[in-house]
Amino acid sequence: MKICYVDESGCTGQLPSATSNIQPALIVTGIIIDYAKLHEITERLLTLKQRFFPKALPSKTTHMAWILHEIKGSELRKKACSDNRNERRHSLGYMQEILNICKSCNVKITGRLWVKSIGTPINGVSIYTFSIQSIYNDFQNYLATNNDVGFVVLDSRLKHLNTPVAHSIFTQKFKGSGDAYDRIIELPAFSHSDNHAGLQLCDTICSSVVTPMAIHTYCSGHITSVHVKPRYINIKDRFAADVASLQHRYTEASGRVKGGLIVSDPLGKKPGGALFR
Repeated sequence: MKICYVDESGCTGQLPSATSNIQPALIVTGIIIDYAKLHEITERLLTLKQRFFPKALPSKTTHMAWILHEIKGSELRKKACSDNRNERRHSLGYMQEILNICKSCNVKITGRLWVKSIGTPINGVSIYTFSIQSIYNDFQNYLATNNDVGFVVLDSRLKHLNTPVAHSIFTQKFKGSGDAYDRIIELPAFSHSDNHAGLQLCDTICSSVVTPMAIHTYCSGHITSVHVKPRYINIKDRFAADVASLQHRYTEASGRVKGGLIVSDPLGKKPGGALFR
């Protein structure tokens, strides 16, 4: 059994100008975990939080209760760009340990990166729904390749946002011509990240690692705002090779390579491979 946890970073709001403080990209990332590794991953995450953030909770807090304290990826990337050298080292060190867990537990990454055009309306529901379908397609391939079955857990949003996403998967799974996701046993479950090590791991990868890599690669030189930070290059330089190696990439019968982190870049029209160069 494999589990795919999905989280997003950014927003679906229109970017009105190159200097707007609206977030310039939407990143939707899925991580695939073997259930056999879930207990190990959870235990290592709990221990890692206590090691890096020992004062975040009262000293008498039980070991298991540390799952309820999230280390948010948005805060990690903020501190990774701090003027304080110790804060930068601390944040980057935590990110590295998260990626080390992923590498040793054979976690795989897939997802969609949407760079926003300037002054162009976007359909947030459509983009997010398409992203989840794309992750489902990659997960289906991964399961078929490994002769396994799986389940998807999404970080919960509001009900009126969750429902159309689940319905889009429903229409593909129960269509008359056959189940497009026959190895994924159900529609996505929507859960709260403070209860799941998998969602917290995904948040760290999506928000603190992939998002700054994407913004530096595709928005620098086009967007000037609080979301485009010079020190994002340090995150990319340190972690790009690790993220690239964790992708689930595959070749279709047509010869087309799919999977991994797929980028849509209307600003500079750079390819997806630029994310890692």
